[in-house]
Amino acid sequence: MDTEQIANGVALDIPVPVLPKQSARDFASTADVRWCPGCGDYAILAQVQRTLPDFDRKKEDYVFVSGIGCSSRFPYYMNCYGIHSIHGRAPAVASGLKVMRPDLSVWIVTGDGDGLSIGGNHLMHLLRRNFDCNLLLFNNRIYGLTKGQYSPTSEEGKKTKSTPFGSVDHPINPVLLALGCETTFVSRTIDREGKHQQEMYRRAYHHKGSSFVEIYQNCNIFNDGAFENLTDKKVKSDNVIAIEHGKPLVFGLNDDKGIKLDGFRPVVVSLTDGSHTVDDLLVYDETNHELAYIIARLTDNPGFPVPIGIFLAVHRETYEDLAQRQLAYAKEKLGPGDLDEILNEGDTWVVS
Repeated sequence: MDTEQIANGVALDIPVPVLPKQSARDFASTADVRWCPGCGDYAILAQVQRTLPDFDRKKEDYVFVSGIGCSSRFPYYMNCYGIHSIHGRAPAVASGLKVMRPDLSVWIVTGDGDGLSIGGNHLMHLLRRNFDCNLLLFNNRIYGLTKGQYSPTSEEGKKTKSTPFGSVDHPINPVLLALGCETTFVSRTIDREGKHQQEMYRRAYHHKGSSFVEIYQNCNIFNDGAFENLTDKKVKSDNVIAIEHGKPLVFGLNDDKGIKLDGFRPVVVSLTDGSHTVDDLLVYDETNHELAYIIARLTDNPGFPVPIGIFLAVHRETYEDLAQRQLAYAKEKLGPGDLDEILNEGDTWVVS
């Protein structure tokens, strides 16, 4: 059989292994899950475990890497490979793993403190380099493991044990940070939106490049209700807008409001007073960098709903592909190399 027949999809008599059907239980470890009762981390764990079976990969092909914090217990609860690394350094560990084992599906689990404070520098470089990793940032706007200090995402005026008179810091918008790092996939979801979470994880997994998923997550002990206006059924429809590629930006209990652009300035308009129709609204384009910045800035902007969904999804070559190609070129030009020769070349000394 020639290569043309193979390319045209002619069947070969080679058995193709078929994985047995997997379920969420297959990805749940036997470890006792030790988060505070009611913590939003439980919901995130459940949705990740429900999503992974859809990808038809062996459990041994997944690695979850974490740093330090409540979210960083995640690898213990996954029945696959995991690395519990050190504070803020999960992106650095994951980068090394991915460049040497590009065949693995690498997931990074971090929090707003671990990932954006001590780990901010590492997170930034993973994203800009475009490693094909999926980074889940649990954002509860507080330090939970160390018992309730303000974090890089805490709102101005936040009173905590470390800011008894209110924080004077301006908070980080994680989505804007990711966009500024030229991340190729940027999204946001909420711990109580199960189906939406799963869709974000699916899209992140299938994206070739760095995938950043911010997850609003409730800390019911030290910052309970931080996102209540986005999860309370009575008001969330007026406070949340789901952005979807190719669809107009509509929100409200009865889809009675929308967002249009006045130049580069977003404006909320009514769809019931006769002044505007759906045709006047902004149709979202997840490949448009400028739109991503404009819509991301609606976050916590008075008078606007908080956007969730995929802000940006574009293609750029990954770091590990570029690195592997460069290694192959170097070997072709210079040969495979000899480690002993490299270590002993030039001036050497024997210490006795």
